Amino acid sequence: MRWILIAGGLLSAASPTFAPAFANDTTAELTTGGLSYLQTSDVTMEQENLYISRKEVLVDYVFRNTGTSDFESIIAFPMPDVTGGSQSDIAYGDPESDNFLGFSVVQDGKQITPELQQRAIAVGVDRTDELVAHKVPLLPYSDKTYEALKSLPQDVKTRWIAEGLVYVDRYDAGKGWQEDLRPTWTLRSVYWWKTMFPAGKPVRVSHRYAPSVGGTVAMSFIDQGKPSTGYKDYVERYCIDDAFMKTAAKLEAAAGKSGPNYMEQWVSYILTTGANWGGPIGKFKLTIDKGRSQDYVSFCGNGIRKVGPTTFEMTAEDFYPEKDLHILFLTAADQ
Repeated sequence: MRWILIAGGLLSAASPTFAPAFANDTTAELTTGGLSYLQTSDVTMEQENLYISRKEVLVDYVFRNTGTSDFESIIAFPMPDVTGGSQSDIAYGDPESDNFLGFSVVQDGKQITPELQQRAIAVGVDRTDELVAHKVPLLPYSDKTYEALKSLPQDVKTRWIAEGLVYVDRYDAGKGWQEDLRPTWTLRSVYWWKTMFPAGKPVRVSHRYAPSVGGTVAMSFIDQGKPSTGYKDYVERYCIDDAFMKTAAKLEAAAGKSGPNYMEQWVSYILTTGANWGGPIGKFKLTIDKGRSQDYVSFCGNGIRKVGPTTFEMTAEDFYPEKDLHILFLTAADQ
């Protein structure tokens, strides 16, 4: 019996195409400081059925050990990075829970209770142990985290500001100017569990969670009907095209005439780890659900088909994921 670690991951959320995240299972090894990834040819991913909306992500896998002997492994699923800072317009599910996205997993029809590993990274440095030593929760945007930061000794506050672990948020909420410390670190979370891959037999793994949805209060890639300074990045990341821009221009113009104001929302999924299995993904199916008929969506891909009022589908065989998946939604802010 051999040992190897298998991992999958998430990212931290129009006319569709297929191009902050969620991710596929990949191989990994447990090393000091957490999981690192490697490749294996022992297990193939025969099927992946991936469904993404702003409310939930559902993933069904079929794996197969093509070798002649069983081996035990660890399956790991990295959750999307959660980064502190001034951009907090993100839905985290329950911000006070370690399992803030409600991750659950079933293997061969049985519910699995996975382990959870979490690390806090600031300026490229792992600061987890120091946060834990000062009893500061690791999840940014948690009320418990904010309260813990308020209670820190002044010398720690000063040092953490200088080291880029926190920043001072100055604001006026109607009671004069106030100052609070806010996290700048990135929380990296990984769920993992041990499993056996019997020789020659399929192993079915299904998991679901509520995605982390990013957003803005307006459309930032267009300004008065013309591409903004960030337009090229949107073309690369979300594959927006001329037709999508024309639609956005109409929405922008209508908003100036008492129409609804459309805002952006984003969902990402780390797809490239699927290439770490033995060979390509045999059968791959992606379904994107924009949720409401009046909303718009854009993402990158080949052979996208509209299969329902709000759903778009891409299928492929012997699929090698070369890019991670980033999805742009446009939704009316007042609905």
